Amino acid sequence: MLKTILAISGKPGLYKLISQGKNMLIVESVSADKKRLPVYAADKVISLGDIAMYTDADEVPLSVVLEAVKTKEGGNQASLDYKKASAEELGEFMAAVLPNYDRDRVHLSDIKKLIQWYNLLVSNGITEFAESAE
Repeated sequence: MLKTILAISGKPGLYKLISQGKNMLIVESVSADKKRLPVYAADKVISLGDIAMYTDADEVPLSVVLEAVKTKEGGNQASLDYKKASAEELGEFMAAVLPNYDRDRVHLSDIKKLIQWYNLLVSNGITEFAESAE
């Protein structure tokens, strides 16, 4: 599921891949407005399925981390307000979700983005983060 959800550098929010053209992608906003727009080769686009978070031992795929957040929050939006949370609160949240996360390489901005993306996905009905076995 996360393979078709995209983060586009310079554009807020997340986007769902709709179609591919010769030199562009057609994407649709995950948020309520469902606005469609073209994304060209010059734009930096990354699939959420390709993102991982650093731990002390290895890297953990974002789908696993999002599932851990879902388990912690009971499938609801995150109880922590990432905009107002202190560095300690963000660190505690991340430690509860991924206890062995690398405290040197996972920055506060990464934790905020994780919470922001999780809330955006859950509020728009996307709650299946793990890849289904095909």
